[in-house]
Amino acid sequence: MINLLDFDRDGLTRWCVEQGEKPFRATQLFRWIHQRGVADVDQMTDLAKPWRQKLRGLASVVPLQAISEQVSRDGTVKWLFDVGAGNAVETVFIPEDDRGTLCVSSQAGCAVACRFCSTGHQGFSRNLSTGEILAQLWHAEHHLRRRLGLSEGERAVTNVVMMGMGEPLQNYSALVPALKAMLDDHGYGLSRRRVTVSTSGVVPMIERLMNDCPVALAVSLHAPNDALREHLVPLNRKYPLAELMAACRAYLAAAPRDFITFEYCMLDGVNDHPEHARALLDLVRGSQVPCKFNLIPFNPFPASGLQRSPRERVVAFAEVLQNGGIVTTIRKTRGDDIEAACGQLAGEVQDRTRVQIRLADRRSMPPQVPAQTP
Repeated sequence: MINLLDFDRDGLTRWCVEQGEKPFRATQLFRWIHQRGVADVDQMTDLAKPWRQKLRGLASVVPLQAISEQVSRDGTVKWLFDVGAGNAVETVFIPEDDRGTLCVSSQAGCAVACRFCSTGHQGFSRNLSTGEILAQLWHAEHHLRRRLGLSEGERAVTNVVMMGMGEPLQNYSALVPALKAMLDDHGYGLSRRRVTVSTSGVVPMIERLMNDCPVALAVSLHAPNDALREHLVPLNRKYPLAELMAACRAYLAAAPRDFITFEYCMLDGVNDHPEHARALLDLVRGSQVPCKFNLIPFNPFPASGLQRSPRERVVAFAEVLQNGGIVTTIRKTRGDDIEAACGQLAGEVQDRTRVQIRLADRRSMPPQVPAQTP
């Protein structure tokens, strides 16, 4: 059986034509699934009866089973979804006065193994399919619409960030059709400015995304030089800062925003001193990348061996960047009481990469890493 969530509209059109149907049938079907949240073919009343009968034997909408749902005291909602074979992924909805943001996972686990990320410490099992990525949005949007009493034309989810479990650009072939379905006016109708892909710096795929589906881009930076970043974000050994910054600068030619968002997790005594902030200014000025910084309070977990930077040091760090002319925000921690905050998503992962053993080998920080590379 084909999972109809695995298609963007172009893919669904090709599949419908292969079944001997007119292309417009795909648009009808796409609207029923994504705009109306209907999974039962028999309820898709404007489809011809013979086509509905045929569909029942060929395809279905396959949702993810929600193992649990937790609601934070601040209104943040976290779902744990079963993706089979002992794996589960987490999805988080963050309500605000002017928007509703859904944080979506792209992998069961993550192979990048960033030092400060709970997901990375669990290891990696597999990529999610397009249908599994979209099923998180499908569930959240239509579940929340019913809960909030919204009409069909009102959206519960206004923004999507690919910042859940996994490195989205290491699951590129499944990611792009999912993004296109999110953007499609016959699907969720989100603007490119309201869909964000967050990456730890997979340079070749940043270049491909620029051509295939340019949405807003967030880059997990976390350090001003290669020496420190290689310890915090191991991917930097393959794609060092010079290459990453060049890719960011090029991406802006097609991006829906005129800046790149740099995410920076504030780690006590590691990357949070004023000299680190000054080095960041030198980095972005030298690279000529228009940007804004999002400073993220670290959410500790036992295996990391790291601590959150004191509030006063985060504020002082932000002031250095702001005084240097860089728009800088300090992210408000949401959902930390249900472990739904940034860096806390862990789910359940059957690790195939033995990443926990590798992480144990490099658990302690190296001798003091300078803020600027000599």
